Amino acid sequence: MSSPTKQRVLKIGTRASLLARTQAGTVRDALIASGHPAELVFVRTAGDESAEPVQQIGVGVFTSALRDELARGAVDVAVHSYKDLPTADDPRFTIAAIPAREDPRDALVARDGLVLGELPPGSVVGTSAPRRVAQLRALGLGLEIVPLRGNLDSRLAKVTTGELDAVVVARAGLARIGRLDAVTEALEPVQMLPAPGQGALAVECRAEDADLVAALARLDDPRTRAAVVAERTLLAELEAGCTAPVGALAEVVESLDDHGRVFDELSVRGCAAAVDGSDVIRASMVGSVERAGNLGRDLARELLELGARELMGDGSDA
Repeated sequence: MSSPTKQRVLKIGTRASLLARTQAGTVRDALIASGHPAELVFVRTAGDESAEPVQQIGVGVFTSALRDELARGAVDVAVHSYKDLPTADDPRFTIAAIPAREDPRDALVARDGLVLGELPPGSVVGTSAPRRVAQLRALGLGLEIVPLRGNLDSRLAKVTTGELDAVVVARAGLARIGRLDAVTEALEPVQMLPAPGQGALAVECRAEDADLVAALARLDDPRTRAAVVAERTLLAELEAGCTAPVGALAEVVESLDDHGRVFDELSVRGCAAAVDGSDVIRASMVGSVERAGNLGRDLARELLELGARELMGDGSDA
């Protein structure tokens, strides 16, 4: 883009769901506040056309149509839920900004205000993510896990109508659409590690668009970027797709050096699970924030040494 971005209205590609519109709207509002006129452009994706579980219809099901529109110039920016992006880089594009992420934990929405440990054996819980299925089963609570697709409102409705006893969804999505009142428990990482990149947005544009890359970079949150880089590198090193039974969470934490001075480090936790819940391998690592990618890679290799690939089985190909 040769002319200043403020002289044109930036077109931001997004899916048309309430959650996607809300997420993209935060990027639009931030650009407008910084002097860059912007508007949303709705794009229908393969994920919107099918009710099949994501692991059956393929990685990138929510993102490839947006990238197609970006590549042909129909939109200038694409806003993705970062966890939906394939791990392989696409040289046509760059993730110019990763804004500050929402709380990445998973959330339980259950009947009668119940928390996970209060659900009686045999309770029917909806979720289609192999990662959630595996970790729920590994808790040994005797729950019946059933497939779940649809937008957030339709998922929550299955609990209020009594069709399901509970659902597990990303807390970040509920926060963004103002539905945190529905959460009966935020699941701590010791119970369920979230998906790599969960709660984070990827603000993507064409790599050649230098002026726009610079404008979007002002929306970037370095702590979130470091965390997501570690988590996504772990996922890529495991050669696992975004639907694999892999959880990861990286957080910038304060530590003390030998002289009592405070400095930042990156704490990274990861797990790989058998979808049947028979086993979960967990590992963790702490290191320099600047080594985010290396930390994710090293932790993945530790998980592989512990048997992660064999444990995940077919899930690593999803």
